[in-house]
Amino acid sequence: MAIFSVYVVNKAGGLIYQFDNYVPRAEAEKTFSFPLDLVLKIHDEKVVVSFGQRDGIRVGHAVLSINGVDVNGKFTADGKEIIEYLKDSANYPVSIRFGRARLTSNEKLMLASMFHSLFAIGSQLSPEAGSSGIEMLETDTFKLHCFQTLTGIKFIVMADPRQAGIDALLRKIYEIYSDFALKNPFYSLEMPIRCELFDQNLKSALEIAEKAGTFGPGS
Repeated sequence: MAIFSVYVVNKAGGLIYQFDNYVPRAEAEKTFSFPLDLVLKIHDEKVVVSFGQRDGIRVGHAVLSINGVDVNGKFTADGKEIIEYLKDSANYPVSIRFGRARLTSNEKLMLASMFHSLFAIGSQLSPEAGSSGIEMLETDTFKLHCFQTLTGIKFIVMADPRQAGIDALLRKIYEIYSDFALKNPFYSLEMPIRCELFDQNLKSALEIAEKAGTFGPGS
């Protein structure tokens, strides 16, 4: 079981904190000879597989590294376009690592804003007045849990569907936010959280939750 990530969203829908605790990596690395027997395309400034699944490589997987060196979007580490590089037979044999494309900072900002909107829609769709909005979304690989405070701050945790104690964890994170962000004289409300003590205590809370699944008195 695992807790994947934590998001804190302000009342306007802006992402003010994000932490990736555990990101499962479904990666595959293979050495290819010329010509490359996969079809690649550029999508969202990344080079992804559009056709030709094999050996753990799936359609939608992005190129993560070439010959052991991480790529930079659609470019190699030395600035060459990946697709053009792979068209040159002189660059073979070549070792390519594929995997799920990592979310960029901009994508995380956009997703936080989208969830904020969905949360508001959920409240409006309720047949009863005073709905709390979306508290949990479930898929086959993770659950998204959300706790909104009275001031409109949303604490979001994404975790393994089998992970227990998330409600207690969300309230623990709120407690950490109150103690180490709000009480920090240098912190401004609604602004990004940059506080070392907040980071340290959050990581400690996530470790405890993963191991025990709950929080006892004084934890």
